[in-house]
Amino acid sequence: MTVTCMARAALEALTARKNGPTLYDLCDPILRRPGTGDAHISRFYNTALGNPALRLFLRRAGLPELREPDRYKALKTALIAARDDAEPDWAAIGRPVAELLDTVTSQHPTPPKVTATGTAPSLGEIDDLIRSCGRHLLESFDKNGFIPTYAAFNLIGDPDMHGREFLMALTGLNARGYKNATLLFTLARIFIARSPAGNVINPAWTGFAEPMWEPVQIRHRSAYYDAFFIEALLAFRETGLPTETQTSTSRRAIDAMIEFCLVTSREEVRSHDGSLVNVITALAPPPHPRFSRFFRQIKQDLGFGIYVPDCDTTACAFSAATQAGSSNPILDQPLLDFYAGYQTNEGINEPLVTVPINDHVSYDGAIVTWIDNLAGERPFGNDLDPTLSLDVLEVSFRNCMRWQVLETPKRLETVRRIIGFQRRLVESGGFADPKSHIYYLPELYCAYFGRCYAALRALPHEAQRQLDSDDTFEFIKSRILSYVVNELMAREMNAFDAALALIALGHLGGDIALFSPALQCIVRSQGEGGRKGPFKAYEWNKMKTPTRILVGGSEVTSAFVLMGLSVVRRRMQGR
Repeated sequence: MTVTCMARAALEALTARKNGPTLYDLCDPILRRPGTGDAHISRFYNTALGNPALRLFLRRAGLPELREPDRYKALKTALIAARDDAEPDWAAIGRPVAELLDTVTSQHPTPPKVTATGTAPSLGEIDDLIRSCGRHLLESFDKNGFIPTYAAFNLIGDPDMHGREFLMALTGLNARGYKNATLLFTLARIFIARSPAGNVINPAWTGFAEPMWEPVQIRHRSAYYDAFFIEALLAFRETGLPTETQTSTSRRAIDAMIEFCLVTSREEVRSHDGSLVNVITALAPPPHPRFSRFFRQIKQDLGFGIYVPDCDTTACAFSAATQAGSSNPILDQPLLDFYAGYQTNEGINEPLVTVPINDHVSYDGAIVTWIDNLAGERPFGNDLDPTLSLDVLEVSFRNCMRWQVLETPKRLETVRRIIGFQRRLVESGGFADPKSHIYYLPELYCAYFGRCYAALRALPHEAQRQLDSDDTFEFIKSRILSYVVNELMAREMNAFDAALALIALGHLGGDIALFSPALQCIVRSQGEGGRKGPFKAYEWNKMKTPTRILVGGSEVTSAFVLMGLSVVRRRMQGR
């Protein structure tokens, strides 16, 4: 959206005719001044929704149906119960909000079809792009002492979160703070989406991955992000393009990030058999996440104080450290024994998934997201994202010999059941449906399958046969290639989309001639990041609850572009 369009949308929001009670007419009398009951819900309201900037845009955003006394009273009663009840009935509290949420219509972007023209860039141009991305990552590391990632709230919410899914989240999350956040963010979303303010808060964009152009971006650090920056710097070094100084800096950065992943972010938890296991936490304790003082306080005010380990961060951190040649003894733990306790069995332990907002997917064989800490806390409840199970497969392939996967029937069974889950997902076409994914886009699933496929194919042929006896990976490969070529690259892309396409195509052996549209997109986009880097910040992953929280950054885009181009470069050189 252009500056002129943004200005016009802002003016429309500021001057719109008030058409019923607003969010603040409803909530201010109940939540603006802390009093009795749960103090957090008032603090959250005033910090996240009652701030002056949002008030300005929503002061005229009314809902006509709230002129009906019964509907207005039902919402007030729900908010008072959420504030005052010691043990709130969250299903009852959420019901009137869910009814309103179902009046909101939104959809995932469907970029227009395009016809590829022109020629692919030369190897020299690709090398220049790789150098530019590598330089960006290393300069960011030198400047910050780490490579940052950013989070941003998109208050328009996620198109897949309707009334039914909202109630699932409200009742399935464990921590009261997250329930409060889900309730209030969803309520605000209704007023935003049904007013001109929605065009300001959620302007249209090019491609699939959402640009992170919200005015407030929260810088932070996590082992999950460090793991992928490690992979990007390893790819940079493998090209042979870094200078001697850059090679030294990249080694220092990789070592520092491995230390952050395996030592700083290490947490001990109890496995399903009672043994203690070291895993990797989603957010290390302060001061390691590197929030600014301002945002550190906001995080506490919003109630996002408790983070627990997760299966994805653990898998990706172990994988990156393995690729970097780390000898840390934590890597000797056969994670598959631990993951078996978090693997779903249809009809037996599917209640592990307490927030089943993608329950159209058959969960059998997949791994859930969150790990109980030693205190037994699981503030997010638990959910299941298909891409996470790809990461578990990838790290298992990389450590197949070390963990004696083929020699241990139970470990081999765990792997085969995950592969079976992926086959059913792809057979059904569910992998291409954004609703199937809690934290990622379908396009990112395709790229992550590519890196998982490459890890499998790096094993001896006999090991591949035992792990994937029915050639599921070849079946999935054909479906992924078809999607990338006929859907992703046949439409208008942004730089992040193009990088994902290259990672998938490169690892899956796509014809080199197919790379051209994605390469052209990246060349056209170079410089769009201005002073922040070669490219803009785009959505890498997200949380659908408590609202649509995007994670990415200009450094993230550089990392993915670098990884995509390095795969292309190897293919062009016949390696």
